Amino acid sequence: MSVTHTGSLPQVPAPQSDGVAGTGSIPTVDLDPKRVRTLLGVLIVSAFVVILNETVLSVALPDLMEDLQIPATTAQWLTAGFMLTMAVVIPTTGFLLERLPHRVVFMNALSLFTAGTALAAAASSFPLLMAGRVVQASGTALLLPLLMTTVLTVVPAERRGSVMGLISVVISVAPAIGPTISGIILGALSWRWLFLIMLPIAVLALVVGALLMPSMGTPRKVKLDLVSVVLSVLGFGGLLMGLSGFGSHGGETADSGGGIPPVPALIVGVIALAVFVWRQLRLQREDRALLDLRPFTQRTFTISLGLMIVSFSTLFGVVILLPLYMQNVLGHSTLTTGLTMLPGGLIMGFLAPFVGRLYDRHGAKVLVIPGTIVLSLAMWTFSTVGENTPLWLIVAAHVVMSSGLALLITPLMTSALGSLPQSLYSHGSALLNTLQQVSGAAGSALFITLMSLGAASAASGGATATAAQAQGIHIAFLVAAGISVVAIVVSFLVPKRAEGSSARRPVH
Repeated sequence: MSVTHTGSLPQVPAPQSDGVAGTGSIPTVDLDPKRVRTLLGVLIVSAFVVILNETVLSVALPDLMEDLQIPATTAQWLTAGFMLTMAVVIPTTGFLLERLPHRVVFMNALSLFTAGTALAAAASSFPLLMAGRVVQASGTALLLPLLMTTVLTVVPAERRGSVMGLISVVISVAPAIGPTISGIILGALSWRWLFLIMLPIAVLALVVGALLMPSMGTPRKVKLDLVSVVLSVLGFGGLLMGLSGFGSHGGETADSGGGIPPVPALIVGVIALAVFVWRQLRLQREDRALLDLRPFTQRTFTISLGLMIVSFSTLFGVVILLPLYMQNVLGHSTLTTGLTMLPGGLIMGFLAPFVGRLYDRHGAKVLVIPGTIVLSLAMWTFSTVGENTPLWLIVAAHVVMSSGLALLITPLMTSALGSLPQSLYSHGSALLNTLQQVSGAAGSALFITLMSLGAASAASGGATATAAQAQGIHIAFLVAAGISVVAIVVSFLVPKRAEGSSARRPVH
């Protein structure tokens, strides 16, 4: 089926009621197609800006350490804390999208992000800047599931791939090019401009979105289970804090940068998460779960989400490991490092809309299988890097990796969410975005830990510091390449298409 474009968004007819009863059922909303396209545009641009903040401070940490007089172990929490807040808040979005109209959720999300951005721009100390980052992350955590739920509501199944292609630009390209944008801005301006430039964009998105966002959703007076909230905070928070601690210290059991050793944090997180899952399984029988886990009963959702976890682990792992390799082993500058990763980010953004249209025509399988093969080829190429690897090979491998991820993310995301009944859209989106954050932290932790262990082993054998780190990076990429082969095997289990009658049935 062909897709007609106006600007960058596909033509979308007005949504119709499907008569689905239950959680989050959507009444007939008579929206003009042009208004729908504008609404999706505002949501996608807003999401791009808010997600960009996840990695935009990574290059600015040296400047922040000097300006605010803080050590590296404290400064790294400006990024880790952002991810931690998102992992804690996102599980509540399924409840919020049931309890509140979508327009209210949108306005709260952008208001929080705008307030956090203003606070961060004006911050004169680390606590104020950290508070701004936490408020920013809270708004980001609300916006992403809202964006996906809105797309599933207003876009017909046969055209969702095209729109999800644009969303994949948001959730994959934005973190990848964050360091590049940061490096360019910091080349001429102070770190405050990282927030000042985004502030008017956030305000404009808030105003336009408030005017265009309809009051979709049928709010239900669902009680908030406070025990589940506490377990969610301890579970996802402890898990992400522990993984971030491993990533920062290479698996050492020393302080993770926030006063909590990573191993105890990880143990608390795993135990709390297990209890959280048990409680949700009980509460969902009465339709009172904070985060409904019934999406995992859909085979397509589970397989697609598993491959997405591998994809995002790879993306975030490379984003954190490649700059270390280029600067500490090859001796390149921060600007060169950022520019080296730019072509891959651009190719991912360029391919995403085309991949979405191919998904609409042919389904997921014909894209996912080649995608895992291309990704594996890139990881095996990265596993060959050493002290004298030419820059062109690094750029080429990163472009190949980005191309493979572009073939994977849109089909997997669309296939996973499209396999769900409408009553589980909001919970499926919350699960997807939560596990995206956890998989990003896991990928970073795995890559850095393997690098540190490999470097320590090489150093004990008499290797120089540079040679030891090169060896550690080689081992990290070699393990990642092995995991990518498993992803190829799993990709054959992805069904050709996710849509069907199940996408419109209520869940009992």
